[in-house]
Amino acid sequence: MSRYALALEYDGRSFCGWQVQPQAPTVQAAVEAAVSRMAGHPVRVHAAGRTDAGVHASRQVAHFDTDVDRPLTAWVRGVNSFLPPGVAVLWAKAVPDAFHSRFVAHARHYRYLLLNHPVRPALWAGRVGWIHQPLDLAAFRDAAQRLLGTHDFSSFRAAECQAKTPVKTLSRIELAQQGDLLMVDFSADAFLHHMVRNLMGALLHIAKGNEAPAWIETLLAARERAVAPPTFMPDGLYLAGVSYPAEFGLDTEPCQRHGLI
Repeated sequence: MSRYALALEYDGRSFCGWQVQPQAPTVQAAVEAAVSRMAGHPVRVHAAGRTDAGVHASRQVAHFDTDVDRPLTAWVRGVNSFLPPGVAVLWAKAVPDAFHSRFVAHARHYRYLLLNHPVRPALWAGRVGWIHQPLDLAAFRDAAQRLLGTHDFSSFRAAECQAKTPVKTLSRIELAQQGDLLMVDFSADAFLHHMVRNLMGALLHIAKGNEAPAWIETLLAARERAVAPPTFMPDGLYLAGVSYPAEFGLDTEPCQRHGLI
């Protein structure tokens, strides 16, 4: 039995998230169907992160096992020929049995694309978040820095989150700007369900002038989801990369081959 790692990109608008669901189109179901056709037997595909409905990926990492011998090109171009237009395999690599896309990852990276403009987008609809109010970006950055480090992120955790602990280490939040487009990068050892979207909701609440940057510390200390602002829209959220120990030799750092994502 051989194990292979895949890097995937997908447009989340056509799917009800990554994880297989009864009677609903999901990325996992599409990828498993395509890999199974190429392998000639049923294949289970495991991903580094279970993205939600409407959330995209520019560098999702997954793995699968098979006893079929195929060249790596078959697991890329061959699988892509069976995938719907909104999903593509970027590369494939043989990995040792010790590799697991989820359990050996030591960091995940997300990017949120946000259009800050008075008029809603049309060409970018569903692929960027949108907010029309003017934003205080200095306040956004100030509040973001207060989130860095190891904390209990219960105030930013969805009720249905299945993580064993709400304590995570957030190592990076960086905000860059290109005209009206804002790019916010998040890196952590792991993320809770809806964590990035909930963080964006709180940071934008501050950037709109509703609270001072220090309010983010009050939310952290409360450890209660009900005290924080609503979950922000999924449209602009991308899983941008997953980091693994160097021993696996995977090119899985955040992918920006399209410039923005």
